[in-house]
Amino acid sequence: MLSCFSCCLSGEKSRKRSLKKSIQEFKKTNSVASFANISFKSDASRRRYIAEEIEKLGKGNISAEIFTFQDLSVATQNFNLETLLGEGGFGRVYKGWIESKKMDVAVKQLDRNGFQGNREFLVEVLILSLLHHPNLVNLVGYCADGKQRILVYEYMHNGSLEDHLLNISPERKPLDWHTRMKIAEGAARGLEYLHETANPPVIYRDFKASNILLDENFNPKLSDFGLAKLGPIGGNTHVSTRVMGTYGYCAPEYASTGQLTTKSDVYSFGVVFLEIITGRRVIDTSKPNEEQNLITWAQPLFKDKKKFHLMADQLLEGNYPEKALYQALAIAAMCLQEEASIRPLISDVVTALEYLSGGKSAAETCEDEEQQEEDDGGQT
Repeated sequence: MLSCFSCCLSGEKSRKRSLKKSIQEFKKTNSVASFANISFKSDASRRRYIAEEIEKLGKGNISAEIFTFQDLSVATQNFNLETLLGEGGFGRVYKGWIESKKMDVAVKQLDRNGFQGNREFLVEVLILSLLHHPNLVNLVGYCADGKQRILVYEYMHNGSLEDHLLNISPERKPLDWHTRMKIAEGAARGLEYLHETANPPVIYRDFKASNILLDENFNPKLSDFGLAKLGPIGGNTHVSTRVMGTYGYCAPEYASTGQLTTKSDVYSFGVVFLEIITGRRVIDTSKPNEEQNLITWAQPLFKDKKKFHLMADQLLEGNYPEKALYQALAIAAMCLQEEASIRPLISDVVTALEYLSGGKSAAETCEDEEQQEEDDGGQT
């Protein structure tokens, strides 16, 4: 099965894998690190520090706007429940309209008694202010009036991947195979940007279907960066931190030791990618005991090619290329390796997914390369 993954990558042998150009706004590593970990004595100092530090770091490069609570009350019709898009442990998200910008927005009002505290709020404002990529959600602005902690994002018309994959309402059409692969590739590109372009790298730490938002064309964008951590720098191999994230998506070595690397995100990607392929939640207590944990259920099936079709989402009704299913499962299996060092880099995953989302199988790519080599040999 692993040969499928190798074949997906073979087309990139001649391409030099250098890190992309570091983001200009993200050069001051020490400032970023201190801002992410600082503690405050009073709410007033927190509010003042947020505005001052973002202004200092941004130097005109940060486009996030500072909103007043009144601004956002008007935008959401006083946080009217009819504008509620969703809620969770972090608080509630409302749909709003910013008249001055003539745009729809998603307004995330953090629960003052909830899990996501001031540190998480600061990290999210900073990361989304300094890092910009087509597969990361755009931060329009924020509000830190009094005890309010509110984030304002671009509005994503198709909600989350979870809405279309795991919480499908009767009126929604299931995602087809091509759209699923397109979403997987885009989400992987978002992680690739965080891991290999951001300097220092950023470990997302909360990769799951509900945090992958979809625009009107089902292009994915990663959201909710409150748990993100700056990755190891210098000679360090990992960062140590208390275990956070969502049960079922955490890499085993991170869950057991608290040691976090970019390969921890790769594992989480593998979990979500398997959800995309199967249409099953990673943890589903409504299923029979042996099927409640998606990874445990899938492991023996990975070893038997004759059973691969059993892992495809039944809602696809068999409408998928058989070879593409094999290759997708190979990618998922590699990402879900118990040993972190064996998992691929996310850039390798992106390369493999390019073929799946582009409609060209890895097998066809290998055949093309072999033919090209023959042609080249014939010309010498």
